[in-house]
Amino acid sequence: MSSGPVETYEGVAGVANNGGNPLLEDLNRYYSAGDFGWIMTCTALVLLMVPGVGFFYSGLARRKSALALIWLSLMSIAIVGFQWFFWGYSLAFSHTGSAYIGNLSNFGLMKTLAQPSVGSGKIPDLLFCLYQGMFAAITPALAIGACADRGRMLPALVFMFIWTTIVYDPIAYWTWNGNGWSFKMGGLDFAGGTPVHISSGAAALAYSLMLGKRNGYNKVNGLPYRPHNVTHVVLGTVFLWVGWFGFNGGSALAANLRAVMACIVTHIAACVGGLTWVLLDYRLERKWSTVGFCSGAIAGLVAITPAAGYVPPWSAFIFGVVGGICCNFATKLKFLLGIDEALDVFAEHGVGGIVGNLLTGIFAADYIAALDGVSIGDSAIAGGWVNHHYIQLAYQLADSVAGFSYSFVMTCVILFLLNLVPGLSLRVDHHQEDIGLDDDQLGEFAYDYVEVTRSLDVIPGLTAPNSTAGSISGRDPEKQV
Repeated sequence: MSSGPVETYEGVAGVANNGGNPLLEDLNRYYSAGDFGWIMTCTALVLLMVPGVGFFYSGLARRKSALALIWLSLMSIAIVGFQWFFWGYSLAFSHTGSAYIGNLSNFGLMKTLAQPSVGSGKIPDLLFCLYQGMFAAITPALAIGACADRGRMLPALVFMFIWTTIVYDPIAYWTWNGNGWSFKMGGLDFAGGTPVHISSGAAALAYSLMLGKRNGYNKVNGLPYRPHNVTHVVLGTVFLWVGWFGFNGGSALAANLRAVMACIVTHIAACVGGLTWVLLDYRLERKWSTVGFCSGAIAGLVAITPAAGYVPPWSAFIFGVVGGICCNFATKLKFLLGIDEALDVFAEHGVGGIVGNLLTGIFAADYIAALDGVSIGDSAIAGGWVNHHYIQLAYQLADSVAGFSYSFVMTCVILFLLNLVPGLSLRVDHHQEDIGLDDDQLGEFAYDYVEVTRSLDVIPGLTAPNSTAGSISGRDPEKQV
């Protein structure tokens, strides 16, 4: 495979085909080894983000349901990996289709080899499929945080497969496929503001609504417990922050200056978002919050995602500040709505994605997109307000509203129908919720001492020596379970 100049693809483009016969010709000659190496590395970085989500959620949640959230994030990789191979990639990124959904011309990954992908002529279908499959895997993993403390595992797994097919694939098609209505309209979304963040935030809000409130939930104060393991929150944040360089930087779909710019603005927004959230929390409690910094960094990362390959570095500061402020205050929306959204997925990803989309309409610049060497001349973007292209903000708003509405409504419909199927009731009963998802649904525990304490608890007359920790049955006097 050449690392220098490559040949122009000579086959038939725009239809499902393998791009040539590897037994008769070298199909690598159309692509650069550098581009291949960068996107394959970014694929691994985005994969790392999925367990990062699990650790982040696990740390925020209660001790007795900590392992369940990590398990669900890993299962998202497996279930969506199969779905993507089966028909997901074809529905989202087939070369032909309507304005709303692709067709099954690439069913089972047939005819996905060396033809230039719909995402970029710099990489072939097969590599684009691998990279985008990680985006598909992380999106339901983000949404499934709504299961915290009360959602059954089996319905959640079925939901992931159905939701990815009915919700994620169409929204990804609208946004990133050249045949999609939002793409044709002129919507700008570099790395997933609507397909990943807005759709998962809306789904988490809908899932929380359909599950109902947890036992003991208070409409003013929620539940009286704090994140049980801040170290897990930090670990998850590190995985996500590192992975986001692949998430945004890789979305340039080649190793070029645009990818470098995407990485730079991503890092700046995360730094500023973390600082903003910490200062907002400090003004209230006069404490420097680790969880606050992590939450703010994620808010900045979410906000910059749709804009990363479109905006200059100075604007990333604004994305971080505005993203941090809006997501911080959005954590209070669940109380106004009366929905027990345990892990603030809606506030971080739903609101953060909307903020990022709208700011993209303001700060998108044609010269930044042109750094890829492709978005020039007739292919140049019109940009946002900085280019005096004021209608772009309306395009971004339309894309955001459509993505949020579709995801929220369809998630409610999917969950309502699932709950009617015998054996697929969404929620555990009160007793099962009291003992925790780890015990009831998995039979395993995040911490050895929890199981030891539980075992001692069921033997009359025995107690854990020198222990003040409550059992997994929920008798923790400090509500730290």
